[in-house]
Amino acid sequence: MLLAVSVHAQKRRAVRHPSAPVVQPPQTIVLAPSKDNTLYENGTGALSNGAGPHVFAGSNAGGGRRRAVLAINLAQIPRGSRVTRVSLKMRVSMSISASSVSLHALLADWGEGLSNAGVSNDGGGAPSQTNDATWIHRFYPNVRWTTPGGDFVSAPDAPPAPVLNEVTWETAQMVTRVQQWVDEPATNFGWIVIGNESFTRSAQRFDSREAPAATRPALTIEYVGPPAAGAAGPGPR
Repeated sequence: MLLAVSVHAQKRRAVRHPSAPVVQPPQTIVLAPSKDNTLYENGTGALSNGAGPHVFAGSNAGGGRRRAVLAINLAQIPRGSRVTRVSLKMRVSMSISASSVSLHALLADWGEGLSNAGVSNDGGGAPSQTNDATWIHRFYPNVRWTTPGGDFVSAPDAPPAPVLNEVTWETAQMVTRVQQWVDEPATNFGWIVIGNESFTRSAQRFDSREAPAATRPALTIEYVGPPAAGAAGPGPR
């Protein structure tokens, strides 16, 4: 007797795997300041140097304090990126004596006007112009710092570093700070450079963003971009 064998073809469902995020390779970007200036100690805010080729930090021969401020626009770094390394290099073009300088995050916005003290006597500053940052102003002549000399975080993002022909800061706290600025651009007011103000003749002259490209301040940032959506998984099988 013949037995009829029934064979049922099985239908296989297509299996689609979810897309896996694509890990971005590390990238490095070097940025110059978008603005910089010098706060010259002065009770009326009459001095600034927004468009000058140098910025200063420390105390001059008469004990007058100078503090450099600089900010860097980080818009080129995609939101969601992870910052892994940060260094800031500034070239010293003149020094009265050996000293050290530290880096502190600023807590309020400030301006760069058209004041320009030139080259030979810029340690003394130039008359402040509209929107210049000064010792008492964030934006000359009407918007003031809460504290003369700038509003900044007391704990440095980079502790005092010795000054030779140039100074380079690179710390874990700088990575944390730049990560904050990438995540929350509205908090990015830049840094203030503070020299040793405990003795006279400690002032250091740095090239500013108006200097030639080779010597202007340079912020190097290494980061990993946000994960990108991967390609579609395997098709039906």
